[in-house]
Amino acid sequence: MTLVKTKIGRRSFIRTSALAGGGMMVGFSWLASCKMTPEQVNNLPKEWFDINGFLKIADNGLVTIMSPNPEIGQNVKTAMPMIVADELDVDWKDVIVEQAPLNLDVFQRQLAGGSQSIRHGWEGLRMAGATARKMLKQAAAKAWEVPEAEISTAMGRLEHKASGKSAGYGEMASAAVQEEKPDEAPESIEAPEEVELKSIDQFTIIGTDRKNVDGPNIITGKPLFGIDIYEEGMLTAMIVHPPAFGLTYKSMNADEAKGMPGIKDIFHVTVYPEDAEKQWSDGGGIPELVAIVGESTWQCMQAKKALQVEWDTPEALESTKSYGDDLSKLLEAPVEKPARADGDFKKAFAGASKTIERTYTAPFLAHNTMEPMNFYANVTADKAVLKGPIQTPEFLEKTLASVLKMPLEKIDIDMTRMGGGFGRRLYGHFGVEAAVISQKVGAPIKLVYSREDDMTQGTYRPAYKVNFKAGLDANNQLIAWYVKGVGTNDDLIFENRFPAGAVDNYLAEKNSLNTKITTGAWRAPRSNFIAGAEQSFMDEVAELAGKDPIEFRLELFERATSNPVGDPEKNDYDPQRYAGVLKLVKEKSNWGNGDKARGVSAYYCHNSYVAQVLDLNMNGNQPQVDEVWCAVDCGIVINPISAKNQIEGGIIDGIGHATFSQMTFENGAPQQQNFNDYRLIRHSEAPKAIHSYFIDNGIDPTGLGEPSLPPIVAALANAMYKATGKRVYNQPYILEKEVVG
Repeated sequence: MTLVKTKIGRRSFIRTSALAGGGMMVGFSWLASCKMTPEQVNNLPKEWFDINGFLKIADNGLVTIMSPNPEIGQNVKTAMPMIVADELDVDWKDVIVEQAPLNLDVFQRQLAGGSQSIRHGWEGLRMAGATARKMLKQAAAKAWEVPEAEISTAMGRLEHKASGKSAGYGEMASAAVQEEKPDEAPESIEAPEEVELKSIDQFTIIGTDRKNVDGPNIITGKPLFGIDIYEEGMLTAMIVHPPAFGLTYKSMNADEAKGMPGIKDIFHVTVYPEDAEKQWSDGGGIPELVAIVGESTWQCMQAKKALQVEWDTPEALESTKSYGDDLSKLLEAPVEKPARADGDFKKAFAGASKTIERTYTAPFLAHNTMEPMNFYANVTADKAVLKGPIQTPEFLEKTLASVLKMPLEKIDIDMTRMGGGFGRRLYGHFGVEAAVISQKVGAPIKLVYSREDDMTQGTYRPAYKVNFKAGLDANNQLIAWYVKGVGTNDDLIFENRFPAGAVDNYLAEKNSLNTKITTGAWRAPRSNFIAGAEQSFMDEVAELAGKDPIEFRLELFERATSNPVGDPEKNDYDPQRYAGVLKLVKEKSNWGNGDKARGVSAYYCHNSYVAQVLDLNMNGNQPQVDEVWCAVDCGIVINPISAKNQIEGGIIDGIGHATFSQMTFENGAPQQQNFNDYRLIRHSEAPKAIHSYFIDNGIDPTGLGEPSLPPIVAALANAMYKATGKRVYNQPYILEKEVVG
């Protein structure tokens, strides 16, 4: 077992207090990004102590854990309780998790993003479960007058074998807080200063398959999502935003639209006043909109068609060609200072026996969450109540305080389950819009975006362009590597990732292009493009060296392990773990045998390592993926069935977007507005089989929701080359016209 302190600096991690209805409450005062909920349980106690951020044991033995962070579909609402339940030694069926509202007095980081929920919550959740278990043992030891060390726990029960005494957690929790003082107020038992955590081989819940606890409610249509919200007296709101990036509001004629059935009001609204203190999460918000308020979504949509809005064009508007040309110029322009420079790349490249240079591009991408953007708001003079699917509620609250001129304590935000996010719901402008509209009409409203509203609003995955150069010596050893990346509103490059530290002469440069087209985080930000470009280029360099692509990579990892270039602490990755996933996927895919068109790729992001092998056939210019083998090192896997689902989802997402998807612009206007002209992968185009394997190394858990997407882009491209003899450099691959043999 591992002994851990229950204090972090001067702050107590665990606090205890008595429950109104009996039982023991263990509070969380530091829980960075935990999101959790298990399955529904019948026969709940009549009273629960209504506070945020706690583990609660009721007098009937049930355990409740409040989830401070939003659930975005990655199933941490199942995984998080599994961690607590395992350390607590409780029966899984007796665990309940409830969604907490936003409460910055209790939680420090209520955010869903970056594939970091399990990683940040791992030790804290274990500590909470272990602390409660120890306190129950202390209570039992006192009640039975036996040494605490002789008491064992299992499945929510305590037992002292020598005396034959046993009790359920509920019974002992109640006894613990009452301390035989029925006529006095219950007293807390003191939380221990340190507790023992289980060793890995003692886990009974962690590492076992557990179904999504929200699954039954999802498939039966229970109201879990923001779009499901309905409150008495609620009106519906929709928006009209500028049709092109760079336009501003001028005037409107709403006479006809205002007279249509069900329409309550139509007005111009300034969402962000000039003095508003914006948060980073407001990056995609449009300052001025036209709002339509009515009795139903359909009525508002009809009014939008009749509404006449005039927009100003204050400056030149951008197009796909213009930003493409600007990225090319920026890629060729010198930078003031390199992001990283080891050795002398220019000298090594000039003296190399063989050299190669390639450039890769990727377009803007929309997020396209299944659930449309929506938010409920009821803003009065005294209070603002909001409910909806948001990844960044704490930042939304701060913006609302500034925009509404209202103190934080008068703003309540409840989080609903999200029907997809992929980074889109990091940007809470739609919550701000809902609040401003509600304040204006003096009524509760639910703002609903149409698909066209969302797809043309912005916060896209940035467009990127990257140039690679490499040089080999006379022995076909890699001696020089150069990468320079540019992106719209993003500088793209991770200069300390592979192959930094594995090449004597390494140079990384980066720059960004400011555009009016708004961008934001999109599943596995930056990595979603640079991984595919880097690993495609790596295959070409291996081919130039006359080496097997896996063996070529393993040679570099060996160099980074045994004789790293520069300070190894500077590198973001562990080369041995990186090599480990490559070796595993090589074994599982039976690499090197047969004549299949297959590609390989490996990448590190979100603190995890993924290697993939992909087999395909070409159907004209469209790839049909047969099988994918995926090896993952994300540390301890909490819920294997959920982990496989996340891996498969990332792989399919990556293949689909790299093959088919793009956003293009003409005079600032998005040319794709719905799924009839924005191509997504279809069921028949998904891989026929995906095989997932996890390295069991006992390391604390790391990210899992995003890491499987970035490398699959290169595995696909490398397999396409094997099938066609031509390389692809520009996404989406199905539309590429210029290929190099």
